[in-house]
Amino acid sequence: MQAYPLTLVNHLKRARAFFPHKQIVSKLKAGVFRYTYRDFTGRVAQLADALRALGIAEGDRVGTLAWNSYRHLELYYAVPCMGAVLHTANLRLPRDQIAYIINHAEDKILFLDEDVLPLVEGLSLTSVRNFVVMLSDPNAAMPKSSLVPAHNYEDLLRNSSADFEFPELDEHMPAGICYTSGTTGEPKGVVYSHRGLSLHSLALCLPDTFALSERDTVMPIVSMFHVNAWGMPYAATMIGAKQVYAGPHPDCKTFAELIQKERVTLTSAVPSVWIAMLAELERAHYDISSLRTIASGGSAVPPSLIAAYERKFGVPIVHAWGMTEISPLATVSRLTTAMENWSEENKLRQRAKQGLLIPGLEMSVVDGQGREVPWDGRQSGELLIRGPWVADGYYKGQQFTDGWLHTGDVVTVDEHGFMQIVDRTKDLIKSGGEWISSVTLENTIMAHPKVLEAAVIAVAHERWQERPLACVVPKPEFRDMITKEEILEMLRSQFPEWWLPDEIVFIEEVPKTSVGKFDKKVLRERFKDIRLDE
Repeated sequence: MQAYPLTLVNHLKRARAFFPHKQIVSKLKAGVFRYTYRDFTGRVAQLADALRALGIAEGDRVGTLAWNSYRHLELYYAVPCMGAVLHTANLRLPRDQIAYIINHAEDKILFLDEDVLPLVEGLSLTSVRNFVVMLSDPNAAMPKSSLVPAHNYEDLLRNSSADFEFPELDEHMPAGICYTSGTTGEPKGVVYSHRGLSLHSLALCLPDTFALSERDTVMPIVSMFHVNAWGMPYAATMIGAKQVYAGPHPDCKTFAELIQKERVTLTSAVPSVWIAMLAELERAHYDISSLRTIASGGSAVPPSLIAAYERKFGVPIVHAWGMTEISPLATVSRLTTAMENWSEENKLRQRAKQGLLIPGLEMSVVDGQGREVPWDGRQSGELLIRGPWVADGYYKGQQFTDGWLHTGDVVTVDEHGFMQIVDRTKDLIKSGGEWISSVTLENTIMAHPKVLEAAVIAVAHERWQERPLACVVPKPEFRDMITKEEILEMLRSQFPEWWLPDEIVFIEEVPKTSVGKFDKKVLRERFKDIRLDE
């Protein structure tokens, strides 16, 4: 076989050759901007030429603090295809963590959207030598700023050549770096190779994952600064799909309007977004009939949410699971032919699991002594993953010496091979020596018709060590019409008495992390002094 390198340059060549007229659409402050793959590939070459003129060489890190847009997509390709490394920094992290990851990655240039200027001006950055501002109005003058030197993105492209020749790259070269959200300690960098991203893109196109094809219109709602928007932009470019981006500070109304107008077929976001979207879709009428798949991951998808989208709009939510360290996709929950004749209730229960491991990866589930756990759907253990798009360690940090990524997720695997996360190791509640799954309780509470969100945390208990506390957000119309006893009564029908929360508190909103997941550490701090002792 030929030693042909798998690099992102191949994506560019293919898009330009076969799909020059397909569109890339962005919702910007000034309105909707659309152009073609021919325009896109030309601007990517100009951007690469501009980067070379600014002194960026092979292996240098180039940072971004930007929303989902066509310019961010240009950076997705220009930086790695010229041999540098794209660092998509999470602009929703705390300021000290943003400064930490930019300095830790040693970004030499930082590209930022105009509305991020005040944030960056307040950061102490030691490695950045040039700032490039992506103005909301391409024809506007550069705003005054303390950032020096600061360049206008469009000016750089206007003064650069579209004849830039991309170098021959080794497929094992680093193409990008993303940092974990730092929920435990400082954020950790994960480096992605051209080969890993190329194989991950192919995996997204498999029929039993998301079946991306040229016929699709793809709108990643998940942020482009978060694990490459789950790899959707790379896969969509590779197969020539129409792409749609919601721009800065998007909301559910924007998402719904874009789905309707651009006839989006595939979109992706964390469950908290789909909970909020459901309320918007029920508030106003939108035509979302073009959607064939909603991809959801990042945290467990409540079965009640899957059922609501299917029943009200005929749109399937497909549950997926992954991690920053896995580029990120690892499992997808699609029913197999063996499940076709199951009852609707059993099908729903199966779809709410994280699903089957996708081809190309290998997994193992082990107990505390490192022994394999049977795949019986009952016995649980820690999930280990390895494969060609799984990191082998952290940037400037720990290496995974035994060849496996230890995920920290406690899971069961049923006889069909479907994986279900019981909990994160840090979120399990140990009560009287027995484990209680906070995720299972949360999903059950969120199935209550009067509940919008729910998070369950462990609270110290003198006798039982830990006991569950449920933090519940009622739907707005039921804010004063729901009681603790209603929720407990529903739980009693499904769980043993010792699993039931000792207390239920009603709150305005479950705090979210920078990527939209429930932030339980904030709740633990808020309720650390609550007394549940007998």
